[in-house]
Amino acid sequence: MNYKVESVTPYDSDKPKKEQVTQMFDLVAPNYDKLNRILSLGIDDYWRREALGVLKKYPHSHILDIATGTGDFAILANKILKPEKITAVDISVGMMAVGVEKVKAKGYENVISFENQDCAEMTFSDNTFDAAIAAFGVRNFEDIDKSFSEVLRVLKPGGVFVFIELTTPEKSPMKDLHKFYTNNVVPLFSGLFTTEQKAYEYLPASIGAFPQGRNMMLILKKNGFTNIRLRRLTLGITTIYIAEK
Repeated sequence: MNYKVESVTPYDSDKPKKEQVTQMFDLVAPNYDKLNRILSLGIDDYWRREALGVLKKYPHSHILDIATGTGDFAILANKILKPEKITAVDISVGMMAVGVEKVKAKGYENVISFENQDCAEMTFSDNTFDAAIAAFGVRNFEDIDKSFSEVLRVLKPGGVFVFIELTTPEKSPMKDLHKFYTNNVVPLFSGLFTTEQKAYEYLPASIGAFPQGRNMMLILKKNGFTNIRLRRLTLGITTIYIAEK
């Protein structure tokens, strides 16, 4: 099945979404962390912590961090959960290069490793990971069904997939405030960094097209996950999805 968000791309180009997203993140990588903190008003760290708290009751010795970007989620997971190993994957080499340096600076190289992998076609064996996590990356998938099926495949039986996504609040006034912020304030700030402007025009478009709430839960169910639930944060600006194998 094709989902609307899969056709939302950063550039007006005939290239596949995967190639466009890779190009975009390679370009924004040097300023990504700084601008992300500004645009999220620093709340993104709280969102990540809440999501990782879910994993405490599940086995998490070996964690797969999907669409790791600059490695923030993997670094925080290591700090909070103390796993034996975290394998962080992404299609953007530029973003991971920033992550590698951050991991080295913290002395986490013995736990966190980076691999250039497309989550729709991973090279890992079946039943490899205890848990899979992703922060704000599912919107960028070129094929959500194929990617979710791959995540299920590489998870061990009883494993859990926890991901966070930016979502649209359902009720006013937060719904109206969110619309104003994403459509006006986000492009204004990103315009200060000329290379990032296109990326942050893509942001509100991808949020608006993303399957949310019950629709996302049904997609997870269709792709084989069970015991699926969600938790909304900050009045619906962000949602945590939890699904088990």
